[in-house]
Amino acid sequence: MASLKELKGRINSVKSTQKITKAKQMVAAAKLRRAQAAAEAARPYAERLSGVMASLAGKVSGDSAPQLLAGNGADQRHLLVVVNTDKGLCGGLNANIVKAAKAKARALIAEGKEVRFYLVGKKGRAPIKRDFAERIEKHFDTSEVRTPGFEEAEAIADDLIGRFEQGEFDIAHLIYPVFRSALAQDPTVDQLIPVPSPESDAGTGGDAVVDYEPGEEEILEELLPRYVKTQLFGSLLEREASEQGASMTAMDNATRNAGDLINKLTIQYNRSRQAAITTELIEIIAGAEAL
Repeated sequence: MASLKELKGRINSVKSTQKITKAKQMVAAAKLRRAQAAAEAARPYAERLSGVMASLAGKVSGDSAPQLLAGNGADQRHLLVVVNTDKGLCGGLNANIVKAAKAKARALIAEGKEVRFYLVGKKGRAPIKRDFAERIEKHFDTSEVRTPGFEEAEAIADDLIGRFEQGEFDIAHLIYPVFRSALAQDPTVDQLIPVPSPESDAGTGGDAVVDYEPGEEEILEELLPRYVKTQLFGSLLEREASEQGASMTAMDNATRNAGDLINKLTIQYNRSRQAAITTELIEIIAGAEAL
């Protein structure tokens, strides 16, 4: 059985840990509000851009379609762009993203496809490297900036588009978390390049005739890279909101667990202390009777 001094030390240690987890929970809660607002504010723009592209893509086909929309006619080489966080202590968020990435990779490999990884963020590197070390194409580090923004998304998009135009891969898939709530962040797999042709939405214009200037092909040439950048920017915003939500939940659970452990250790300490006092009293009484 642990001594009273050891139990007192463990109680103080757990209390110190509880203060840290409580502080991190409050910091994550404060950051979550801003991150969630940014992620939700970016969604309407992406949806509207997708609607415009749906209208344009329906008017462009065949050889006139840009390469970013039509692809290169092959689907053998796949690039998985995995967006993880740069910091830990956010529950199972990164583990779920890695699990989705590995499942997608194994499914493609089973179909005889060639798979490579393009990793964004630090925390997904080690678990993916354990199983697919030879398939990692590149690491893109976002830890140097306080909050990754459109500049980082633009850099990633330019790199990916350049690789695609050079024929380094046929299809790129984006794997990232979508923020639902502080308790739910869903890993999502979307095709990024070539840009999937969006389905027309009847609510955006119906059968109305729209004339584009200078032309559908020229506008698509400009919009397609912007669409890729917007998708990547949105994934970074969703990642930040998911990280703060998962971190807040994880730290709340850790704080509660620390409180439960403190209560158990305190009860054990009191019982040991009472037993020691009782033993001393018995010894004193026995000594007095012997006299």
